[in-house]
Amino acid sequence: MKRAIYPGSFDPVTYGHIEIIKRASEIFDELIVGVLENRAKTPLFSIDERVNILNEVLTDLDNVTVKSYDGLLVDFTVQENAGVIVRGLRAVTDFDYELQLAQTNRVLHKEIDTVFLATSLRYAYLSSSTVREVASYGGDIEKFVPPLVAEMTYRKFGQRS
Repeated sequence: MKRAIYPGSFDPVTYGHIEIIKRASEIFDELIVGVLENRAKTPLFSIDERVNILNEVLTDLDNVTVKSYDGLLVDFTVQENAGVIVRGLRAVTDFDYELQLAQTNRVLHKEIDTVFLATSLRYAYLSSSTVREVASYGGDIEKFVPPLVAEMTYRKFGQRS
């Protein structure tokens, strides 16, 4: 059984994230969506909110579980007995950064591989930070995120729902 980790902050989860999750769930027997608790940043949504949101929007994927983690991704990957890290790529600049991370992770734990999935063109521009910025000004984010996420994001900014 091949188990993989798809890590991220998911603050908030976007349709781009969901597309990568669905595609990875078709490739691997089991996919764990690892929600990073990054203490160096102040997220819009708490770690529990992000985990709950992901569980809600991924209910149709039977082989996907959502778990939070902090610390090194490779340590979480080993802890979860996964051999693969899945990363999405939107542009060449993502590749440069992600390749460095993959190589570092491979040095730290030589048994862990990284698989890159290119985001489809319809989501190549999309990021959580873009969603947060548009929502903060009351802009329409419903093309970027599921309805539940849009509603919760607007609420965080005291905007329309």
